[in-house]
Amino acid sequence: MGQTLGCVQVDQSTVAVKEHFGKFDYVLEPGCHCLPWCIGYQLAGSLSLRVQQLDVRCETKTKDNVFVTVVASIQYRALAEKAADAFYKLSNTKEQIQAYVFDVIRASVPKLDLDSTFEQKNDIAKAVEDELEKAMSAYGYEIVQTLIVDIEPDAQVKRAMNEINAAARLRVAATEKAEAEKILQIKRAEGEAESKYLSGLGIARQRQAIVDGLRDSVLAFSENVPGTSAKDVMDMILITQYFDTMKEIGASSKSSAVFIPHGPGAVKDIATQIREGLLQAESISH
Repeated sequence: MGQTLGCVQVDQSTVAVKEHFGKFDYVLEPGCHCLPWCIGYQLAGSLSLRVQQLDVRCETKTKDNVFVTVVASIQYRALAEKAADAFYKLSNTKEQIQAYVFDVIRASVPKLDLDSTFEQKNDIAKAVEDELEKAMSAYGYEIVQTLIVDIEPDAQVKRAMNEINAAARLRVAATEKAEAEKILQIKRAEGEAESKYLSGLGIARQRQAIVDGLRDSVLAFSENVPGTSAKDVMDMILITQYFDTMKEIGASSKSSAVFIPHGPGAVKDIATQIREGLLQAESISH
């Protein structure tokens, strides 16, 4: 905006206030205007119509006695049709807006606990905007938008909240880990049970095969050698297996010393024990 030889230029998005001998006369819109100062006309000042922003930091206390700093961003502008009110009625627009923001925030936040303050920040912003719109319209200003851009609890409260959150996550992780270990143990036990079951089936089948083989051998020997009883053939087979077992134990490099009764009488006892064991195995398999 410039003034030369009684003419004044008003820039775009700006209005100027013209006075006549100190009294308001007219609002000059953007462009060039004649201002004959010699007959008492003068330019009192200019007013921007652009949207302006004011950031307000307000410290207050929540319902659960936590001090927080609420940062509000107020976007406002002067109305061209009420430029005279905006120019003359307020000496400091920013301080006036800040006072209303403080009043609304300090009346709203103490009714809410800390978590609710974060959750309802849009409601707080709407309350601030409604109050400002109602108050500032009388002074020629329009509230374009009000935002609650940040809510900052005390540093110790933030640290405590982070620790609570971390502890909760660790508790969930520990629960999940324990559940996973439980599943692994269950699956491992099921696998061991299945393995033992299959091993038992294999042993039972092995014993059944041994019994079947011994029975076939006894029958074949009795048919080919007249005068022998099944008991005689059975004793001979068992003694043969006994000596084979002794041979394998002696041939093994990893076997330890084995002390068992050995003699003519002991062989008979061993045959009796083996026969009884095989008969018990056969009865179990059936």
